[in-house]
Amino acid sequence: MAKRDYYEILGVERSAAVADIKKAYRKLALELHPDRNPGDATAEDKFKEASEAYGVLSDQQKRAMYDQFGHAGMSGQGQGFNDVQDIFSQFGDIFSDFFGGGGSPFGRRARRGGPERGADLRTGVRLSLKDAALGVKREISLAHPGPCESCDGSGAEGGKRKTCARCQGTGQITHSRGFVLLQTSCPNCQGQGSTVETACPKCKGSGHVEIERTVKVTFPAGIDDGQTLRVPGQGLAGRMGGPAGHLYVEVAVEPDPRFHREGYDLLHEVTLSFPQVALGHDLEVHLLDDTKEKVHVPAGTQPGETVVLRGKGIPRLNGDSRGDFVVVVHVSVPKRLSSKAKKLLKELDDTLRE
Repeated sequence: MAKRDYYEILGVERSAAVADIKKAYRKLALELHPDRNPGDATAEDKFKEASEAYGVLSDQQKRAMYDQFGHAGMSGQGQGFNDVQDIFSQFGDIFSDFFGGGGSPFGRRARRGGPERGADLRTGVRLSLKDAALGVKREISLAHPGPCESCDGSGAEGGKRKTCARCQGTGQITHSRGFVLLQTSCPNCQGQGSTVETACPKCKGSGHVEIERTVKVTFPAGIDDGQTLRVPGQGLAGRMGGPAGHLYVEVAVEPDPRFHREGYDLLHEVTLSFPQVALGHDLEVHLLDDTKEKVHVPAGTQPGETVVLRGKGIPRLNGDSRGDFVVVVHVSVPKRLSSKAKKLLKELDDTLRE
């Protein structure tokens, strides 16, 4: 099924300011929030759809790409959400603004000691211009805390934790202040509902150890310097059976001595002699994929003028077209001339003056 237009989803004009987009999303989030529509799969899907639209239109760079290429321009940008916890994780500060803290305005919270989504990881990778333009698969090495296998991440020897005697496993204690009852996290178990009786010798009771692993990441053709790729489910492991977080990979593209990228166009500079540009010249250039292409520089080409090879540049992220390969012509002026060359140039100058 084709995706709906993001502006249509939020009910705003294409010229809407970020504040108006945020206001429209707030209204939809309150209306469609899963706590207000328990068990309603349609409302949850619309909540995810509205959150996806807000995630793009509230980001200046993503919005510009969407305005130019539509949904195709979002390919490889990591849009969409697997579950509502992804939304609360990504827009935690937004929901805090909307609802005064947390992701739910209607009182539901994750159960203390229950499944929790893992934290996201961020890393960076350097790609050559060729790999970024044509796409590449890379193995990325990661080192981060992970659940201790000896205790299943519980911190207790053998994975056996003891129910907290103070809160009786609820993770919260109640204080009476006159007619008001206040609930706070249990200080004895830090709100987990259980305590470690004998610490796991491998992780020293922390529940985590340092782990090293590699992740295979596919970088789509056309990705550019400064863009970030989201790899779902490759972040830190969740607690108590919760889903893993995501891995965000920021791309840095190394400069190439032969080419310069401008958007999806690829610029290549060549230097010719005055006779070559005056009379016209045929030359052969190497493209980014190492194939060769013949280029004809017309007679009378001026310094700084270009010859364009259509569709031979960078593939667009939507995958259905490419930018151009632009040959920029420079003219070499010799600093030393032989007597014969000076005589010939003098004759040429006299002829041009006539």
